[in-house]
Amino acid sequence: MPKSEFLREAEARGFIFQCTDMEALDAAMQAGPVSGYIGFDPTADSLHVGSLIQIMMLRLMQKHGHRPVALMGGGTAKIGDPSFREEARKLMTAETIAQNLRGIEGCLRQFLSFDDKAENRSGAMLANNADWLDRLSYIDLLRDVGIHFSVNRMLSFDSVRSRLEREQGLTFLEFNYSILQSYDFRELNARHGVTLQMGGSDQWGNIVSGIDLVRRMNQQQVFGLTTPLLTTSSGAKMGKSARGAVWLSAARLPVFEYWQFWRNTEDADVGRFLRLFTDLPIEECDRLAALPGAGINEAKKVLATEATALCHGRAAAEQAAEAARRTFEEGALSADALPSISIAAATLHEGIPAFRLFADSGLVASNGEARRLIRGGGARLNDEVVTDEGRMIGEGDLRDGVIKLSSGKKKHILVRPA
Repeated sequence: MPKSEFLREAEARGFIFQCTDMEALDAAMQAGPVSGYIGFDPTADSLHVGSLIQIMMLRLMQKHGHRPVALMGGGTAKIGDPSFREEARKLMTAETIAQNLRGIEGCLRQFLSFDDKAENRSGAMLANNADWLDRLSYIDLLRDVGIHFSVNRMLSFDSVRSRLEREQGLTFLEFNYSILQSYDFRELNARHGVTLQMGGSDQWGNIVSGIDLVRRMNQQQVFGLTTPLLTTSSGAKMGKSARGAVWLSAARLPVFEYWQFWRNTEDADVGRFLRLFTDLPIEECDRLAALPGAGINEAKKVLATEATALCHGRAAAEQAAEAARRTFEEGALSADALPSISIAAATLHEGIPAFRLFADSGLVASNGEARRLIRGGGARLNDEVVTDEGRMIGEGDLRDGVIKLSSGKKKHILVRPA
């Protein structure tokens, strides 16, 4: 068992999948603060739950006195990571990348305390690989960096091989991604003394390449640590819900829906998710996960509130919990917290068929799915079952200025006239 507090707690909570040299890293962390980084590519203006295990690793580092470094991929975003993707990413404009970087920084600041002053050894730091990649000439890359890479070894990476086996193949642009990511580690080590790179297990090949490059170019011992790729007990990928990605930004996903995502956790995942995605002591996580019978639902509410508090603040989390209680236990309308959409007032004046409004609201994916929901008795309008898929919904259905639509017992949305 590791002796350093960070590794001991990370292992107990289930964060660690692989480490290049656990014994040496443990010794380094016992000797003093270590700077460790994780990279985030700005492919959207928000991170989602699929990135949360990485963010929580950085948070745990900071808790134990080490410096977390969030590396923004402002440079590599211009190329795209091919790891386990079936096709190339679409290239983004500089303006889109800049906008996405600002959004992701906002997400990270909810979880980490940023202070890049040298005297604050555990203050989180933001870095952007565009600072060095944009200035790196192609000749310098080939001469100083490319010489240390074996193409044979790069072709053996699972992320590259899986793309080569498909008809589309892998572009030379994307093939260079591993080199640039490795160079990031070299630069962070030289500029800021970073000695640890962390990431998902799908990044193992890139991480090992970076470690080798730092050893060759900087003559420094550095380390790699990966987290498991998370799936639910049913095999679903983390970060997705029936309505799409579970974003960390309230501008992308209402706080209530974020809370509800965690409340809907499968029974078998409650203990694991409490350990990974909350700051609760491990003993309390285990106690909650072991609650018998209906007690597991109380554990899910704790998970939802604690996870939401980290992402959106305690006040917003408690408001979402109260909105859920009133909605599900009292049947009350909570207009301030439930997700909502706007519809033209003229449309409501004329009336719109129930099946179409359910589809337009996003509660279901299509008109056909809306019809099936209504026929199956799962559609509700202002908490009353909708039996006629062609029923016209209009101004007369407004209650306190909104219309509440429900799909089953757990999915709700408010329709507001605009």
